[in-house]
Amino acid sequence: MKKVVCFGEILWDVLPTGAIAGGAPMNVAIRLQSLGVSSQIISRRGNDSLGEELIAILANKGVSTALIQTDSDLKTGEVLVHLDEKGHASYEIVYPVAWDKIAVEDVAIEAVHQSDAFVFGSLATRDETSKASLLTYLKHAKYKVFDVNIRPPYYDIDDLAALMIHADLLKLNDDELFEVCPALGSGHHTLEGHIQFLSNYTGVESICVTLGAKGAVFYTQQKFYYSPGFAVEVVDTIGAGDSFLAGLLSVFLNENNPQKAVTFGCAIGALVAGKKGANPELSQREIELFITQQK
Repeated sequence: MKKVVCFGEILWDVLPTGAIAGGAPMNVAIRLQSLGVSSQIISRRGNDSLGEELIAILANKGVSTALIQTDSDLKTGEVLVHLDEKGHASYEIVYPVAWDKIAVEDVAIEAVHQSDAFVFGSLATRDETSKASLLTYLKHAKYKVFDVNIRPPYYDIDDLAALMIHADLLKLNDDELFEVCPALGSGHHTLEGHIQFLSNYTGVESICVTLGAKGAVFYTQQKFYYSPGFAVEVVDTIGAGDSFLAGLLSVFLNENNPQKAVTFGCAIGALVAGKKGANPELSQREIELFITQQK
């Protein structure tokens, strides 16, 4: 069984309809675990009932909580989620919270060293404490996956570029790609042009870009692999990109099949977008049937 360690935020997405457990690293880890990939999270939660509930949820999903630290001063993270009429989400991210102060621990360093992949995002670098810890953990990772989650105002283009250089695989959405690449000096106007520019600029061989309802493109080993996406009636898009990444990695790490990986990722992302919340239950049978029916 492959092993993945995720780094970053664990929190509650507070929607108009109620609170749902979330945070991109948590969502990725839960989905990976459901797909047969052993997953852990390096994070930090408050010494409060919200933090205890997150631990219970992760344990119930089979995700190890051994690397989640407890902060005695700061509260467990919350994000106020606003949905537009089409179900697309915008976020108000509370700061500071416990996951802004993730520390370096020997047991976590060893877990990163033993893992097949280390997944991290840009939001967790908004505070210098967690950012410094991330840079330490990156030194011990064999295969580094950077999920570029741009959340204004918590990002800087130069900082993103510096983090990208550490990665072996980048995942962005198309809006992020078309914001980052021109800022870094890309003179291209096409999706493929920007992707190749970013690969050359950062030295990252594998770049995946999600395109919303239009699917995704995966650039690896100097080739492009496309999935046109899957038709689904959107309920909300919370966590869809995280499940996409988990689906992509579960196939790519196990089979090194880029076309199958991007197709599988798109299928899971679509299924999640068609359900409420970031981590709806999905069986392997449901995923496989969904892919077959859409062909």
